[in-house]
Parts: sequence; structure tokens; C-alpha cells
Amino acid sequence: MSYPIEKKLVIAVASSALFNLEESDRIFRTQGVEAYSAYQASHADEPFGKGVAFPFVRRLLHLNASFPDEAPVEVVLLSRNNAETGRRAFNSIQHYGLPISRAVFTSGASHFQYLKSFNATLFLSADAQDVRDALQSGVAAGRVLNKGVEDDDNDMELRIAFDFDSVLVDDEAEKVFASSGDIGCFHAYEKAHADEPLRNGPVRELLLRIAYYQEMERAKQAADPSYRRILSTAIVTSRSAPAHERMFNTLKAWHIDVDKLFLLGGIDKARVLNILRPHIFFDDQVGHFAHLDPNIPAVHIPFGVCNPEKP
Repeated sequence: MSYPIEKKLVIAVASSALFNLEESDRIFRTQGVEAYSAYQASHADEPFGKGVAFPFVRRLLHLNASFPDEAPVEVVLLSRNNAETGRRAFNSIQHYGLPISRAVFTSGASHFQYLKSFNATLFLSADAQDVRDALQSGVAAGRVLNKGVEDDDNDMELRIAFDFDSVLVDDEAEKVFASSGDIGCFHAYEKAHADEPLRNGPVRELLLRIAYYQEMERAKQAADPSYRRILSTAIVTSRSAPAHERMFNTLKAWHIDVDKLFLLGGIDKARVLNILRPHIFFDDQVGHFAHLDPNIPAVHIPFGVCNPEKP
């Protein structure tokens, strides 16, 4: 029997994140709602291109094939379209063979308030206000920044990369640096508080869920050495020693051990990410995406002191 939805990892994804809607958005902006609706109806059988969240969603859903009895992952489509104009999104889902069956269509109205109804752990959208509304309501949310990315259908591994401060943990430490502007002051503060785990950040729950499924994969591989694990995690942070100790103690308190950890000390993150090539990367600072390969899915988490309009 499958897990009830309360025990699943539920990802809510807007059609603007799952698919490349660049042409559709252009028609909406330049010709209005009626032309947009007519365009979608006349192209209902033409699948959208793959969007920024597509590689992440496809690979995450593949985890259900590894654990068919539990089927632990659920993806829900959220759309501001009405049901009729939303047909193209569902036809595209079927075209790509994505096992997505649940959806919300709100005919132009907001939809973030329904996220908790589906027990969503994360919401992905290209709309900045929708993302901020979701964060305000207490659901982790990120804005996809690319228009679309290439996806290798033969690559089934899912590499997830996270920034640390204001993503996995709150912005306590970043506030210290922002207020002083002195890296020495930041390091002294973190060293003095090294034994105190940092408070939870907006995307912590996603990492906890992924870590749990990684344990399931390790157990499966121990029983069947031919099994190839899907999930891989990395933290790519601007921290360096001595600020590393508090981060280590925070992860230890969570009982989490990530696969890769990069303490970059201010080095451009793209230098590592363009080699690591994650299928999704979460960061609270847009500037960290500046030199990122455009085919690496970038997700901005508008939270913390670096985002003054934070919830």
C-alpha cells in the first residue's frame, strides 16, 4: 500500500517552473488573456518544452520506481490557468511520461493557500510574488531563474545542491556579517557560538526528507549490490574555517551527512557548480548565479537579510 500523502515528500510545481512557457508568456503580455487562452487551446496537443524544474522533478519521481510499495514522492501541478487552458500542461505531462495526477487550476486567482492542503514541502515557480506568498504562509518556496534547461534522459542520478545560510538554516550568521561588514567579526561570532546549532531555514525539511530516502537507498543497495543509487546531496557555501565548526555541529544535530561539502570562503560558487552540475541548486543570493552554466537549474530562495523584502 502506498504512503498516505501526509508521509510523502510532496513537491508543488507551477507550470512556469516545470515547463518553458516563454512563448506563452510573450503572448499573454503582448496580446492579453483572450489571445493567450486561444493560443493554448489551439496548441493543446503540442507539448511545452522542458522547464527549469523538469530535471529535478523527473528524477525525483523516478525514486518511486525504486520503492514501488511506498511510492514516497508526489508532485502536484499548480496553475493559474483554468482547467481548459491548463489541458496543455497536463498533455505535456503525459507526453513526457511524468507520473503526476494531482493539480490545482485557479483561473487567475492565487493558489499558494492550497499548498498546505497537499502537505507540500517545497513550491517552485517562476513568479516572484507567488514564491514570496508561499514563504509567508510557511511553505518553503523558490523562484526558478532560467527559462529552460537541457535534460539528459539517460542520466537518472539526482544531484541536489544547497547553499547553507538563509537556505538550510536561518540568516542569524548572515546578519552578523551584514551589520559589521567584517569577515573577522563574522568568524569570531561563529567560533563563539560553534556549539549552538543554527535555527532551521526554509529548505531544511527538503534536505531531511532526501537524507531519509538516501538511507532507504543505502539499505536497498546493501541487500542488492546491483542497485544504483539515485540521490546525491551537496552543500556549496561561502563559509570557511573557522565558521565551519558551527555548520558541522548543526548538521550533526540534524543527524545528516551530505555526500559533498564545499567550503569556498568567498570563491565564486560557479567554479564548483559548473563541474558538479547539480540538477537543482538553491541559493538566497541571486549574484551567486551570475557565472553559472545556463543549463544548471538555478532556484532563488528570497529569504534572509540579503533579501530585504523577506517574509
